[in-house]
Amino acid sequence: MGIEGGNLSSEQLQFFDSNGYLVLESFANPAEIESLRKRMEQMLDEFDCSSTASIFSTKNQQQTTNDHFFESAEKISFFWEALHEKDPVFNKFSSSDKVSGMLRSLGYQRPVVIQSMYIFKQPGIGGEVVPHQDNSFLYTEPTTCTGLWLALEDATIVNGCLWAIPGSHRNGLVRRFLRDENGVHFDRPSPCYNQKDFVPLEVKAGSLVVIHGDLIHQSFENQSSKSRHAYSLHVVDTNGCKWAEDNWIRRNVDPEPLYSC
Repeated sequence: MGIEGGNLSSEQLQFFDSNGYLVLESFANPAEIESLRKRMEQMLDEFDCSSTASIFSTKNQQQTTNDHFFESAEKISFFWEALHEKDPVFNKFSSSDKVSGMLRSLGYQRPVVIQSMYIFKQPGIGGEVVPHQDNSFLYTEPTTCTGLWLALEDATIVNGCLWAIPGSHRNGLVRRFLRDENGVHFDRPSPCYNQKDFVPLEVKAGSLVVIHGDLIHQSFENQSSKSRHAYSLHVVDTNGCKWAEDNWIRRNVDPEPLYSC
């Protein structure tokens, strides 16, 4: 694994292959973190909250089937799906050489960022994200999704850090989230997971967590008095891979690749 121009070491790649995740400390510097957070504050100040009432929940996706939810793939909306394309500050980070270099290390030939989200996880009210795999939602044939989760604040057990089952990506995809004439739904029930199998991924602000598309991961409620902001990207390859027509995200215009080998 890994191609010329990549910036991950052989040890890092081996850890990712074995565990299905990798923590890259200080991936974003303080200036980058500050620019992303300040830009989001500005966007919030400009946002008209009366224009939509859509709320995303991993517990009950079937009740989020409205135009705002579907159209979010090609515009900036709360919940933020296209920050990496539509906003210059977020695009600068998302298309940076260090992001591309990391993807080259993972073997991506023609990667596109298919989804981006700013996750607030506010004090006392930031909700949980139930155990899931990213490939369930962003399916290609063959599967190619990788999640990039950038901590914009320290993420701890108390304020809702990520948790993952190391090595669970080796068991393959357990279910898919489909969009059809009946709306959106999973094709099968969720397996039951033993919480003792999960390990916490506590990280400092600026750390990037790289997540294999088949890794089982989750996060709990923010029970602290501090927020836990993060910027999340999901990347798929478009070289020899087909975007599934029954994915919930359907683009009218294909996204531009970060690079092409």
